[in-house]
Amino acid sequence: MPLLMPRKIKHRKHQKRSATTVATAGTTLAFGSFGLRALDSSWVSARALEAARRAMTRYVQRSGKIWVRVFPDKPRTTKGSEVPMGGGKGTVDHFVAVVRKGQILFEMDGIPDSMAEEALMLAAQKLPVRTIVVKRTTLLSRS
Repeated sequence: MPLLMPRKIKHRKHQKRSATTVATAGTTLAFGSFGLRALDSSWVSARALEAARRAMTRYVQRSGKIWVRVFPDKPRTTKGSEVPMGGGKGTVDHFVAVVRKGQILFEMDGIPDSMAEEALMLAAQKLPVRTIVVKRTTLLSRS
């Protein structure tokens, strides 16, 4: 599967701004029973997201369902090596996802608890951000 990247973007090159704020959206489990929550703010490259997704998919042997809750839509540029100062901004090299503290990165469902936790821990090793595995708590109401 090719790396995630937007089909079309409004501005070809973005300015660099750090993501130091705490997430307000995407902080709770919306689809699955297990999730991987970020404990830091960072940029996560499309390559890292794909490596984490593959690690999870291979561990659960393509059973269950996996949701990727972040998308790499921020272009990052690089200038070639040995290029002199000046000459403008470099060309777009890769795309990153802006991940904020508290945001859910991946969700899983349809597999046993221990298997899901282990798969998410394998995925966490591929990411450049500290994470924690979260589980949906179902509240049973009394009638």
